[in-house]
Amino acid sequence: MRKWMKVAGWTAAVLLLAAGGGVLAGLQLADSRMHRKVEVRAPALAYVSDAQAIERGHYLFSSRGCVDCHGANGAGRTFVDDASAGLRIKGPNISPGPGSLVARYRPEDWVRAIRHGVAPGGRPLMIMPSEDYNRFTDADLAALIAYVRSLPPAEGGAAIVALPLPARVLYGFGAIRDAAAKIDHSLPPAAPVAEGVTVQHGAYVANMCLGCHGEHLAGGRIPGGPPDWPPASRLAPGKDSAMDRYPDSESLMRLFRTGKRADGSAVQVMPFTSLREINDTDMRALHLYLRSLPAPKG
Repeated sequence: MRKWMKVAGWTAAVLLLAAGGGVLAGLQLADSRMHRKVEVRAPALAYVSDAQAIERGHYLFSSRGCVDCHGANGAGRTFVDDASAGLRIKGPNISPGPGSLVARYRPEDWVRAIRHGVAPGGRPLMIMPSEDYNRFTDADLAALIAYVRSLPPAEGGAAIVALPLPARVLYGFGAIRDAAAKIDHSLPPAAPVAEGVTVQHGAYVANMCLGCHGEHLAGGRIPGGPPDWPPASRLAPGKDSAMDRYPDSESLMRLFRTGKRADGSAVQVMPFTSLREINDTDMRALHLYLRSLPAPKG
């Protein structure tokens, strides 16, 4: 009996050491990933400043999630704060005010950061949903940049990305990826699509859903989200697709405007500050596209 107890004790010790070594390795890999250099060819877009472009940029900033992380004034906003889990995420100041992250941005730096999730020096931006923005047309990207550059100066600071130990280890081992690791950086900019209630325009609008709902809109755990966040809903056809509850565009619009499902229950995690700003054309086109997706085979 004593022999077996001794063996069990040594086995437990070895397993603990292995687990500790795995955690340490994960943290070292995470640090390496966070500071790697991502080579991206990002041709500069010419700055624009006309009223029409700024108005379009304002719409995109308000409706595509920028306001959720950076605040309406661009000064930065804490959008996840869970001290018990060791998780805090705050967007940086991107206004022209004191502490601005973008004060020295060149035209190509804007493209690299927004479209590719990469900082001017090549470091990946940890919390930047560039997979949602990668398919912006050149005109929309230029308009968004124009609006941000037109913001009144506001005081703010750098980004804060405090992740709990498990998230850092998972990131180190590649189970959680930053946007720069998800994007095909070789793709050319998206071709312009005429605005309208069409499947083609709906597909363009649906790019904003990729960060949470996944490349194929199949839903699942939101990468890097707090452990108490529910999984993102499935938007593609198939078993338990959320779109089964929204047979027409008006029902989806009510969800976006109110934050409540068709049965009246509140949705726990969705950026409704932005989603409620999406105009009717984009909403109807998005619904049309999601309902047009083919059902899974088998």
